Amino acid sequence: MSITANDPNRKTWLEVPANSDFPIQNIPFGVFLTRDDVITIGTRIGDTAIDLGALHQLGYFEGIPLTDDIFLQDTLNDFISDGKKTWRLVRNRIADIFDANNASLRDNEEHRKVVLFTLDEIEMQMPVQVGDYTDFYSSKEHATNVGTMFRDPDNALLPNWLHIPVGYHGRSSSIIPSGIPIHRPQGQTKAKDATEPTFGPSQRVDFELEMAFITTDANHLGEPIPIEEAEDYIFGLVLFNDWSARDIQTWEYVPLGPFLAKNFASSISPWIVTLDALEPFRTESPKPEKKLLPYLQYEGKKSFDINLEVFLKPENGEENKLVQSNFKYMYWNMSQQLAHHTVNGCPVISGDMMGSGTISGPTPDSYGSMLELAWKGEKPIKLKDGSERKFIEDNDTVIMRGYCEKGDYRIGFGEVSTKLLPVFEPKKK
Repeated sequence: MSITANDPNRKTWLEVPANSDFPIQNIPFGVFLTRDDVITIGTRIGDTAIDLGALHQLGYFEGIPLTDDIFLQDTLNDFISDGKKTWRLVRNRIADIFDANNASLRDNEEHRKVVLFTLDEIEMQMPVQVGDYTDFYSSKEHATNVGTMFRDPDNALLPNWLHIPVGYHGRSSSIIPSGIPIHRPQGQTKAKDATEPTFGPSQRVDFELEMAFITTDANHLGEPIPIEEAEDYIFGLVLFNDWSARDIQTWEYVPLGPFLAKNFASSISPWIVTLDALEPFRTESPKPEKKLLPYLQYEGKKSFDINLEVFLKPENGEENKLVQSNFKYMYWNMSQQLAHHTVNGCPVISGDMMGSGTISGPTPDSYGSMLELAWKGEKPIKLKDGSERKFIEDNDTVIMRGYCEKGDYRIGFGEVSTKLLPVFEPKKK
């Protein structure tokens, strides 16, 4: 089935600002609360949010096999479970409905009143209920930087790194959408010259520039997903800030890896951009430096050229651009990650989220964390207001943005923005 929604020549009757992340060729999916306090599944074109529940009830998806309530839910999980054929049919139909030459909704004022919302009339929600969350460690530059800092510069990568997509199981309950502030975490840390650990607020709160992909129901217990089929089970991607407490992490990560240092919060952009929308931006992945086992070998272009940016905004201050990176730097691609995740028979279900791991590029301005940008705090970053940062301070806001671009053709993710608040203080009784 062709992806007619991607036609670069298609125009819409909705107003779309110049350089918008959300032209009619994007058609992402999300969940929002409307001005009438109704939660619905929707999409976005330009600065207009579209209620897919209302659109479906009015008969605009006639001929597509959808249940009556598929868009009247508070998560996308059931819609994602319907599979790639349904996603493509729905997305193609939305493109047709809002095409400049289609008058069916354009000229129906009553229908437009219940279907269309301005962005200030909605409140974005978590798009999926995340059942399980896995975070990979798939950027060679990031892994090399961290290994250089904390182990042996001559042997920065651990022996397994070039053979498997390394990952760990994260905590889904603390994944939140853009706009929700978080508190500085507390935990155990141990100074280098100390004999015993102490408890208190983390002094090294960091962001991690990542992307995450959302899966559909993929396999049964014991059944691996072949690498050539992996993309059939990937619904789309979001921007992902996997917050980290580096001082807590340093003390706790041996022998089982991060725990409290990572599970206090992870923030995502609220609109899921489908793999179909990203199709025009496929690109080559880095070439393997070791011969891979057959289940990790692939053909074709499995990565995407997605520009990624990170900004830091102090309270009452200006945005400071810290990072200019790209998703294409990932050594291990999504197909390899999903094939490896399931090769032992681990089942994957609708709404599962797989983080890429910190995305760092080859130059210092493309490093995806404060740990690398300020090099363990040894090279503080100077901001526009004259202040310096080694790590994230209370009341700083971290903003991540991402987009693909070819000439005038742009597909974007919007942003994920999160403010770091001081340590949580219980209310006095």
